[in-house]
Amino acid sequence: MYLREFKEEDWTAVHQYASNDLVCRYQPWEPNRPEDSRRFVQQNIHDAALKPRKRYALAIIDKETQRLVGAGDLHIRDFHGHNGEIGYSLHPAFWGRGIATEAARLLIDFGFRKLRLHRIYATCDSRNTASFKVMEKAGLSYEGRMRENLLIKDGWRDSLLYSILETDLPRP
Repeated sequence: MYLREFKEEDWTAVHQYASNDLVCRYQPWEPNRPEDSRRFVQQNIHDAALKPRKRYALAIIDKETQRLVGAGDLHIRDFHGHNGEIGYSLHPAFWGRGIATEAARLLIDFGFRKLRLHRIYATCDSRNTASFKVMEKAGLSYEGRMRENLLIKDGWRDSLLYSILETDLPRP
């Protein structure tokens, strides 16, 4: 797989996964309507043109099929403190293949090598076993549980916090 910038026509592929109940089960957003998926892609294209750029939302592309199968996001949360946050969403047909882990690793590498971040973190719903396993496989370390920090569809959610430091990476 590889990551690339979003294009206007990507909204239909985004809609295929973002309208799925399973994909947004642990998220604060409901399944997308077509206009939500269009707006998501348009916002990502807009954000890519901002200077300074603080959000890198990228399409996850399956190399074999050239199909857009998800999205990876790196958001610079603090320029001065060199902190960023990553996230990912993937079409359920592509779950369990290591694609989310590979996308997370690419985002981490990009954040450290190109953006010169010092710390990258990620959170997930404490019930989302697959997501925290992705974080662990991508090299992030467990920091703790944030209690009831996000209101989602079925009530307050506890989030697990994971992070990685630039000094955690092996030196070339």
